[in-house]
Amino acid sequence: MALGGMGGVGGDGDGPDFAVLAEQARRLVVPGDRRLLGITGAPGAGKSTLAEYLAAELGDGCRLVPMDGFHLAQAELERLGRAGRKGAPDTFDAEGYAALLRRLRSREDDVVYAPTFDRGIEQPIAGAIPVPRDVPLIITEGNYLLVDEAPWAGVGPLLDVVWYLDVDEPVRLDRLVARHVAFGKDPRDARAWAEGSDQRNAEVISGTRGLADAVIRL
Repeated sequence: MALGGMGGVGGDGDGPDFAVLAEQARRLVVPGDRRLLGITGAPGAGKSTLAEYLAAELGDGCRLVPMDGFHLAQAELERLGRAGRKGAPDTFDAEGYAALLRRLRSREDDVVYAPTFDRGIEQPIAGAIPVPRDVPLIITEGNYLLVDEAPWAGVGPLLDVVWYLDVDEPVRLDRLVARHVAFGKDPRDARAWAEGSDQRNAEVISGTRGLADAVIRL
């Protein structure tokens, strides 16, 4: 499948390199307009890596607004009894995320402040990302952009183009375990989390693959 109908680099074969994807994203930059590019895929697929690369390449032409800024705070997860499956669909403020995307689409405010997520402390940080009105492209990445059940169903229609990142399962799992270890988990616990809670989330996300404008193998 072409990337949002803009070229022939998507599909299920060997994937494009990051430079090609940056060029495709650059075509979405229209001064005086605003478009939203979503990047989704299972945990460990490379969403953050690609999104950060695109943001660096496009510079002032875009802002990166990750979905992870809408993680519920740890104290709230503990109150709700959901801390043991942090990262599941119901451990985010999905409606808050959709509301932010609507504000970004409207371009009514001089500046919109978006939250980010600090992996060092495993907490969302409010008001961390300023998005001025004249920024033409918003890149947002996250797990559940294409989930078509409430409360996530309101997100997908707000995005102009969505790319789904696909990667071989052993590679994805190894990346995920390494990430958990890097942020403080014991290797055994990291593997158990990746193959348990994370894997259940990955199965939900894989069901949205066919809704993407492009499937990209990295």
